Amino acid sequence: MNKTVDKALVWLRRDLRVDDHAALYHALRSARQVWCAFVFDRDILDPLPRQDRRVEFIRDSLVGVDAELRALAASHGIEGAALLVRHGRAHEQIPALAAALGVQAVYASHDDEPAALARDARVRGLLAERGVALHTSKDHLVFEGSEVLTLGGGPFSVFTPYKNAWLKKLAPYYLKAYPVAHHASALATRPAGEAGVPTLEALGFARTNLHELRLPSGPVGAQELLDDFLQRIDRYHETRDFPAVKGPSYLSTHLRFGTVSIRRLAREANMRREAGVRGAEVWLSELIWRDFYHQVLHHHPRVVAHAFKPEYDRIRWEQGKHADELFAAWCEGRTGYPLVDAAMHQINQTGYMHNRLRMVVASFLTKDLGLDWRRGEAYFALHLNDFDLAANNGGWQWAASSGCDAQPYFRIFNPVNQSEKFDPEGKFIRRYLPQLARLPDKLIHAPWLARPADLQAAGVGLGRDYPLPVVDHALAREKTLARYAVVKQVR
Repeated sequence: MNKTVDKALVWLRRDLRVDDHAALYHALRSARQVWCAFVFDRDILDPLPRQDRRVEFIRDSLVGVDAELRALAASHGIEGAALLVRHGRAHEQIPALAAALGVQAVYASHDDEPAALARDARVRGLLAERGVALHTSKDHLVFEGSEVLTLGGGPFSVFTPYKNAWLKKLAPYYLKAYPVAHHASALATRPAGEAGVPTLEALGFARTNLHELRLPSGPVGAQELLDDFLQRIDRYHETRDFPAVKGPSYLSTHLRFGTVSIRRLAREANMRREAGVRGAEVWLSELIWRDFYHQVLHHHPRVVAHAFKPEYDRIRWEQGKHADELFAAWCEGRTGYPLVDAAMHQINQTGYMHNRLRMVVASFLTKDLGLDWRRGEAYFALHLNDFDLAANNGGWQWAASSGCDAQPYFRIFNPVNQSEKFDPEGKFIRRYLPQLARLPDKLIHAPWLARPADLQAAGVGLGRDYPLPVVDHALAREKTLARYAVVKQVR
């Protein structure tokens, strides 16, 4: 094969693995010598609290990536290959590293978030000034941008037609793995003076409780979780909505940071779907939702700050001191609605929230408390291990009825009914609200409806051990219907 480039650099971002890696594959095929690098970008890190599970997850995952890179190079007789890691601003570090290595090209995977696009445009310009090309390719989605369009050539705004078009377009080619190992002889040794993976403390961060959680890091951790899920995937459609049951894949953080290939996951799901496995079919739909929200962000970047449906920006959300108090109660799990509070304790303690509960707490914030969905979106963005701008924005706008294919504004989750339906025995509630553990199953969903004698027998004092409800759901529902009336007026 004729190589067109002498030296190349692969810039890892949300693709923290070596296997089935688009940018690495293209670099290895094109260049005689290839290095891989990751930048702990201060533009992203500096605003974060000094304890952040995502930073720790990335750092630990890079140790795994480094090990895989070394092993892959060694299998081709190359010793001393390793991941290059820098800490600084990406738009400064990548051009500087490219100059230090003397590369003619930098390869990276697409990132369609607005801030990432601005960063990449800046890096592309700085590299071009030095005569270095920046090549980017699709990696974190099955179909991106304008690959799946309506018959009229426009983007979809309703999920089911998008899903049908997605499945119609799907072919083995789109799920095929990139054979990185076949071309790994081009991997280069790490130059003297280039640093490897730093400690978390060297980055200015402290350890979190990540290692106490069941979230193994890196490509090895992703494989471990995938192996476990594939033993349960047949029943996914039956178990996915119950937070006390081991139903989800728990792969969302790995998918977010690319420690596992989306092609691998979609291939596993589609193979089983074609064999008639209902659980795999439903899980594949969840992966398609991810592509759907990314194409919404691609075609409508204004959704980052505004409602997808402009008329929903006319809604007057609650503001002022009382609204701030309600928001604090929601954030801290003090609303008086056990399922909502347990879910908020889950995210605060673990950085994870079950998908069904994400819908419940988002509906509660917007339609019971009357608070702007952007406040909840920002809270999730700060706390979720698997935070992804497109999916987070899409999910919150779905709950607020302002987004693509969202629930109708008059569909308002009843938090007690949701609790009784999806945590019928109160197991999830008891895990995160132990003060309610002695309440009978039928009373744990709405303690304020329990008789004083039952509360006393369970050792629960409302207002002392557990708060009274901050709102009455029935009254809040009426206020929400009135609040959303401005949407009807413009139709």
